[in-house]
Amino acid sequence: MVCIPRLNVQTSGILQNPPFKTKRLHYTSHQYRPKSQLKKSFSVERTAKLSTNSGEALLQNPKDSRTRRSRKKELRETPEMILRVKLDQCSKNGDLAEALRLYNEAKMLDVKLNVHHYNVLLYLCSAGSDGSEEDELDLARLEKGFKIFKQMSIDKVEPNEATFTNVSRLAAAKEDPDLAFDLIKKMKDHGIGPKLRSYGPALFGFCKKGMADKAYEVDSHMVDNEVLAEEPELSSLLKVSSEVNREEKVYEILHRLRATVRQVSEETAATVEEWFKSKRAGEVGVENWDVGKVVKGIVKGGGGWHGQGWLGKGDWRVVRTTMNEMGVCQSCGEKLVCIDIDPKETENFARSLAELASKREAKTGFLQFQEWLQRHGPFDAVVDGANVGLAYQRNFSFSQIARVVNQLRRISPSKKLPLVVLHKNRVTGGPAQHPNNRKLLEGWKNAGALYATPVGSNDDWYWLYAAVSSKCLLVTNDEMRDHLFNLLGNSFFPRWKEKHQVRLRPSAADGMSLQMPPPYSIVIQESETGRWHIPSATREEEDVDTITTTPRRWICATRGKQ
Repeated sequence: MVCIPRLNVQTSGILQNPPFKTKRLHYTSHQYRPKSQLKKSFSVERTAKLSTNSGEALLQNPKDSRTRRSRKKELRETPEMILRVKLDQCSKNGDLAEALRLYNEAKMLDVKLNVHHYNVLLYLCSAGSDGSEEDELDLARLEKGFKIFKQMSIDKVEPNEATFTNVSRLAAAKEDPDLAFDLIKKMKDHGIGPKLRSYGPALFGFCKKGMADKAYEVDSHMVDNEVLAEEPELSSLLKVSSEVNREEKVYEILHRLRATVRQVSEETAATVEEWFKSKRAGEVGVENWDVGKVVKGIVKGGGGWHGQGWLGKGDWRVVRTTMNEMGVCQSCGEKLVCIDIDPKETENFARSLAELASKREAKTGFLQFQEWLQRHGPFDAVVDGANVGLAYQRNFSFSQIARVVNQLRRISPSKKLPLVVLHKNRVTGGPAQHPNNRKLLEGWKNAGALYATPVGSNDDWYWLYAAVSSKCLLVTNDEMRDHLFNLLGNSFFPRWKEKHQVRLRPSAADGMSLQMPPPYSIVIQESETGRWHIPSATREEEDVDTITTTPRRWICATRGKQ
């Protein structure tokens, strides 16, 4: 194994006695060897003849008679690759001091650094502080980062998105959001599209300084580049808008939270409360509004909001409360609505879901399922067989699935059996061989109510597509939060899931009861009389068992006169 050695030449400067420390980073002084001895230490005899500028050419030269394995091994032993491995380890350990030692050593040996090397160094320089305090030690770290970025330009190493994001973080740590924003703008000159993380240093920096107009400029730049703000960004914009009394922006951002976040974090909820309790919030609004325009806005939006601006005048009464099972506010008595989903949205979502599934599943297998569904569907309900069969127990139970199937059939308008989706292994082996279970499976199969997904497939795609395309209920306790479901986005899917997912809960009577979707939408709602109800999602409610059993807390904001 080849290691980058420690050097033994007595020298001065930042590496011998680094002037800064942080909680995460640990620094030590180092000794150096004469430069004449250094080149030997960066590689073994086998790689001594390799150019430090062309290590990757080892794998790209088709005339090279050596095996691919031996060429890969030699690539791993090039100075560039050794440096990369060592820097990656520094990144993992948060060890800036060692990374800077390696950087200086590499420069002395004329090892050519690439964009990855520089990005690791810039990341470590930007990661040591949250910008909450600034002293000489912290400034030294930041200045070193900017010097490394300048050297990157001198070396003509083309930056990428990660480069600009890391340098933006350096700028934010120096409390210079203008520089952070300028760096984002320069990405375009390099043909780089900014990501959400690219905007954070500038946006949060402007918001922290109360520079609302600059923050709106960053937000506008995000929109122009089709970068969707998430709750942290919207919450910061909401806070600064409230602080500078920009009521029209507060109104706009509340609706953006409604459309993208739906339930807000405790931190955002506190910001919302601060706004409604402020003096300015009580002063803004119209007393005599156009009722027809408000009703028209509600119908156009599908219910739950009108978008016509602040209604009413006077101080707000702001309380934390709950809803009863029918969606009636326990504070003001208003009944929340169930917001409609456009049928075209459902059809488009089903089409996108099928395309995703076809790319990740055996194409012929999923196409066969779509054809089968055309012949036997639509259904009133779809059952995630694997999840239901294992709900609240260790051993798979077909009888538990059967009880759920029978309950669904009883409440079905058509009295049709629901579709049970199970993996092929579930219906051919193990408990499936028991005579009673075999009889159940045969009955479902003959009725066209059982589909066995092929070996090697992910049955999640199948039961989800069946439920979406049939526009029906889906019975599963799967919260659908893993990578597969993240591919579906956070715009339509959460709304669909809220209106269609049926969960299971233990029951003394039937062994398992069906918890139907709520008759109202758990989302920020603005009523036609100007009242606001904002659902909060605390950290505890992220737990699967808590989110559906603990009453959700809502902010109820009504005018004092209402």
